[in-house]
Amino acid sequence: MARTTLSAAEARRVSLAAQGFGRARTDPVTTRSLTATIGRLGLLQIDSVNVFERSHYLPLFARLGAYDRTALDRLTFTKRGPYVEYWAHEAAFVPRDDLKLFRWKMDAMRERDAGPTRAAWVERTAGVRQELRALLAAEGPMPASAVEHESNVRRGPWWGWSDVKTGLEQMFRWGDVVSAGRAGFERVYALPDQVLPAGFLDDAPARPDAIRDLVARATRAIGVGTRADIADHYRLRSDDTAAAIADLQDAGVLLPVQVEGWRERAWLHADARVPRTMTADALLSPFDPVVWFRRRAERMYDFHYRIEIYTPAPKRVFGYYVLPVLQDDALVGRVDLKSDRQGGVLRVRTAWDQDTAQIDAERLAVTLRPAAAWQGLDGVEVTDRGTAAARVAGALGVPLVPHQAADDADAAAVTADGDAPAP
Repeated sequence: MARTTLSAAEARRVSLAAQGFGRARTDPVTTRSLTATIGRLGLLQIDSVNVFERSHYLPLFARLGAYDRTALDRLTFTKRGPYVEYWAHEAAFVPRDDLKLFRWKMDAMRERDAGPTRAAWVERTAGVRQELRALLAAEGPMPASAVEHESNVRRGPWWGWSDVKTGLEQMFRWGDVVSAGRAGFERVYALPDQVLPAGFLDDAPARPDAIRDLVARATRAIGVGTRADIADHYRLRSDDTAAAIADLQDAGVLLPVQVEGWRERAWLHADARVPRTMTADALLSPFDPVVWFRRRAERMYDFHYRIEIYTPAPKRVFGYYVLPVLQDDALVGRVDLKSDRQGGVLRVRTAWDQDTAQIDAERLAVTLRPAAAWQGLDGVEVTDRGTAAARVAGALGVPLVPHQAADDADAAAVTADGDAPAP
């Protein structure tokens, strides 16, 4: 019999199971395991911050444990690999075939960019884009840094993109160029026919069909969610999402449910499991699907989470690069981590209990040690800042070290490498 209600705990377990938690881990982690896990998530969000580890590596580590990061690089960074990039959530890796599902979004972005508020921005780079097409056609895929042009000067106080970079990103938004892997961590741009079968993007489903497919995939990925939760996974419009939900509910793919404590209606994917228990221990990236929609994280886990990278150091509460700590079906705290490669240690710069829960320090120690080894570090160091710091240090068997002012300073870790938010 189809479920019509879920307790709050059941909803958490449904979601975490859909996300790949609670499964037996294999050692070593195979390429098949990596692709299966990405398939459950639907995408991997990309971010340039490299204080602990770049974000797209972390969801797989959280679910699978230590794995060879070069294996993921072979899947995501190569010219004809099985994954490409697009603005599927923010900048994200998606399966190559799924790029067709965003053709409508490319057309919508082109139409929006032609509007009166953006016309000057687009017109300024028209000549640059024409030259870039010719250059890519003649010389093949290349990153923005490989392009020399007389207008290649930085503009703006933060990301400082040149007209060349801006032009490439405009073309990337519209599907005039696509990703051809990465060089180092810099996106490589190519004309579509240089990396995709001829006419690949022309053979895309109509907008309503593509959105219906994306809504089904999003709900399968999150297990259960409100309309806003489902829409956020692929950053879909609310009205488009509502129409797709109605169609999928009629088809029996999505089941309407009432979740304990949720004011809004929710939908459960027909294939979702409702586990009786959930056993999980993980450090979550700020851009992990479990927490990337902050309203959902608050509703499901009573976890108020704001990334503090862009907050001035004196105003930070928990730290610079804070990762939520998942234990079973609860977010029990957060730790600010840094891979100190010069010192050879994983530095726990802060460790905080959640207001309504407490970190099991022994379990966290078991999570931190392999995280350090995965980063090629010899051990873990804990500073004396945070409500859980002393217990975590004790569980690791290491002394607390004084928290330093440098731990609160802005790290030189955010780079203009093509992963700034879409204009």
